Amino acid sequence: MAKMTQKDFHKQDFIKEVESYKGKLKIVDLPRLTKEGLGDVSVLPFSIRVLLENIVRNHDGFFVKDEDIFTVLEWEKKAGEKEIPFHPARVVMQDFTGVPAIVDLATMRDAVKEFGVDPSVINPKIPVDLIIDHSVQVDYFGTEYAYLMNIKKEYERNAERYRLLKWGQKAFKNLHVSPPGKGIIHQVNLEYLAKVIWINTSNSWAYPDSLLGTDSHTTMINGLGVFGWGVGGIEAEAVILGQPYYMLLPKVVGVKLEGELPEGVTTTDLVLYVTEKLRKHGVVGKFVEFFGPGVKKLSVPDRATLANMAPEYGATMGYFPVDEATIQYLIGTGRGEDHARFVEKYTKMNNLWYHLEETPRYTELVVIDLGDVEPSIAGPSHPEDRIPLREARERIRKILEEYRKNKGSLSTIEIELNGTKSTLRDGTIVLAGVTSCTNTSNPALMVAAGLLAKKAVEKGLSVKPWVKTSNAPGSRVVTELWKKLGLTPYLEALRYHVTGFGCTVCIGNSGPLIKEVEEVLRNNDVYSVTVLSGNRNFSGRIHPLARGNFLASPPLVIAYALAGRIDIDLLNEPLGKDPNGNPVYLKDIWPKSEEVKKAVEEALDPKLFMEKYKNIFEGDEHWESLEVEESVTYPWDEKSTYIKKPPFFEGFKLEPEEPKDILRARVLVWAPDRTTTDHISPAGKINPESKAGKYLMEKGVSPHLLNTFGSRRGNHEVMMRGTFDNPRFRNKLVSEKEGAWTIFWPTKEVMHIYDASQKYKEMGIPTIIIGGKQYGMGSSRDWAAKGPYLLGVKAVIAEDYERIHRSNLVGMGILPLQFMPGENAEKLGLDGSEEYDIIGISEGLTPNKKLLVRARKEDGKVIEFNVIVRLDTPVEIEYYKHGGILQYVLRKIIRENRK
Repeated sequence: MAKMTQKDFHKQDFIKEVESYKGKLKIVDLPRLTKEGLGDVSVLPFSIRVLLENIVRNHDGFFVKDEDIFTVLEWEKKAGEKEIPFHPARVVMQDFTGVPAIVDLATMRDAVKEFGVDPSVINPKIPVDLIIDHSVQVDYFGTEYAYLMNIKKEYERNAERYRLLKWGQKAFKNLHVSPPGKGIIHQVNLEYLAKVIWINTSNSWAYPDSLLGTDSHTTMINGLGVFGWGVGGIEAEAVILGQPYYMLLPKVVGVKLEGELPEGVTTTDLVLYVTEKLRKHGVVGKFVEFFGPGVKKLSVPDRATLANMAPEYGATMGYFPVDEATIQYLIGTGRGEDHARFVEKYTKMNNLWYHLEETPRYTELVVIDLGDVEPSIAGPSHPEDRIPLREARERIRKILEEYRKNKGSLSTIEIELNGTKSTLRDGTIVLAGVTSCTNTSNPALMVAAGLLAKKAVEKGLSVKPWVKTSNAPGSRVVTELWKKLGLTPYLEALRYHVTGFGCTVCIGNSGPLIKEVEEVLRNNDVYSVTVLSGNRNFSGRIHPLARGNFLASPPLVIAYALAGRIDIDLLNEPLGKDPNGNPVYLKDIWPKSEEVKKAVEEALDPKLFMEKYKNIFEGDEHWESLEVEESVTYPWDEKSTYIKKPPFFEGFKLEPEEPKDILRARVLVWAPDRTTTDHISPAGKINPESKAGKYLMEKGVSPHLLNTFGSRRGNHEVMMRGTFDNPRFRNKLVSEKEGAWTIFWPTKEVMHIYDASQKYKEMGIPTIIIGGKQYGMGSSRDWAAKGPYLLGVKAVIAEDYERIHRSNLVGMGILPLQFMPGENAEKLGLDGSEEYDIIGISEGLTPNKKLLVRARKEDGKVIEFNVIVRLDTPVEIEYYKHGGILQYVLRKIIRENRK
């Protein structure tokens, strides 16, 4: 098929008007593309059809050209090769990523002002919803006042950050901030913000809802048929300022779901099963699209639970096309019958409605039989490491034996708790949290947890005294379901009082463990564990004193809390004994699927959603009492320990310098396989003994007010000192020590990474990072790139990268390089002590160009090898040339607005 030229293609030919409950609206007519012989839209994956609509609608001959339309129409041939510009309808943020984003935008306002440009030109061009949900910590639990005390403590710790966000809400148009206590970002998105089909009354357009989010699990919204995924805060800021999101046209893996889940199997079990399967198959950087008869057996909350875990199985998205379940969910959550029926009308007329008999063409096909899924957990440190419940006792005992191999006999410590003697030993559960967006999106799972609690209490069971409990639903609707069904008293009888409406345990905001337990763990080598209904269980993330972390469904979390240990065979061993000495097994308290379904149907009501979301952007007395100065530019406070103006634009010039070869570089960090963004940029509690803790205390901060790294992301001085300072990280240069240690090669001293980086800077020596497989897996954490950038890191050489982290490195002007297939540092004979020259940058870069690396050992031996430049698109080359994406956008804005 011959390509159209700009002159041949007329966008207006593919726009038509339709009637809606809001009058006449313009839409892109996708079937017309097929009718005109441009390509068969009906064979494209549904996710690619949504992308095609976006490309056609935003066609302007400048950002979006004719060739972009044909690239998408010829998707099968062009996937993985051609770059396209995507214009999301909106952006969502949470506060951990939102605070540094607002700080960056405020800094950009100062920067353009210096060039004589009106600072207000730095303003979101599309709607931005910022949900404050990541800062609440579980200081209090197990009491009716736990929630109120935790939110009070949250404001005490974070008032300064919240004043920044409140300033941003006033200073920036299009920015809407939801105060603390309203729910988790993805739950708010699923239950309220998402429209499926967006109606823009300002220009009378209707189009598929789409978004980018600054949280990895933005993909949860794919369960509702909404197109979107997580990106780094740096990329989101560029999109907010009007820059398209440039991406390689993705390959799409079709996952056909067949059969149905067996009795007693939860959606969480399905999630862990699919995560394991797709990780092994390999879907990194690809879209995953679910279809098949099994999809029709899953509710939207079930689908959202599965889509949420897309980052865990490695995909960009886990997309479910729109069908009958989507419409039912929109009506059931109070979106209105009129809107739901328009969504149905639009998607059916525009090739976006999924019929069971329809099977698009996919890059690859994976078949999963829901009938093969069985009860499972995952751990001790990765979501894809699934353990069937029937194998759990033996598999976990092997983990404990391996840990003990070089540490002596099993650790057993006697303690007294509330006047009763208890025993802590390897495998003891010290925290059991019902938490995070993965499962709290799902009423069936949360009701199942409540029903299990009811049966457990009726049997006379109780949670073991050494287990800290936490219950942080993602939605306020969940607590209403429990109340309506009379389940709240039973959860509270097991100390599962509501602790907050936020991310809490899954992000590491677990708070202190039970005092006596924490003391034992600090002074003894016990392999203690946590169990949580979350999506992330990376080492050092949940609590610094826990050695292992296991993912499980909400009812299983409570069951494990009753057992008090992880090395139990829940299918055959009793959870405990009733007051009469009779054993009680999991099967005795596990609710039947029909019982759960009936309870959910009885309790769910659209009015619940309408009531809970009517004041989503209004705060309580804590929020209203925050006084904020209204101003175009931010009033920086030099004394602040939370918000500091970052140095990203210091010495900024309108013309960028040409990139040069990196010469005589030293290795600052040699990161092992599966190094996560949690390892690089921790989010948990700041230790008073850490480099960051000592810095803050020198500034007058009391040890009990150090807060978390996540809450301090608006202060680059703290984040620099915390980079790689995860208590479970091991730099292979100093493998015997945990934390941020390295070798300063000029003197061969072992020192803190921050100190070494400053010495290298003083000497004018560039630094690099060597990585292994899946470097930067995990959260979409921009500080995992900002931190190394501020430490002076110029390049990373790894075996492969997780999608978001690689793009964040590019966004910060750090060069991501990849070893040639089959090679790594060990195979090449490297040990990190060498001096490195990276040759070929100064002569010009192209996507995926090969560069020469020359590594000189101390004895003069030289090892030469090639690496692949992981700048994957022409626009990424431009970002790198400009020193980062924000510098690129800033120069563009200044040129466009300079008088």
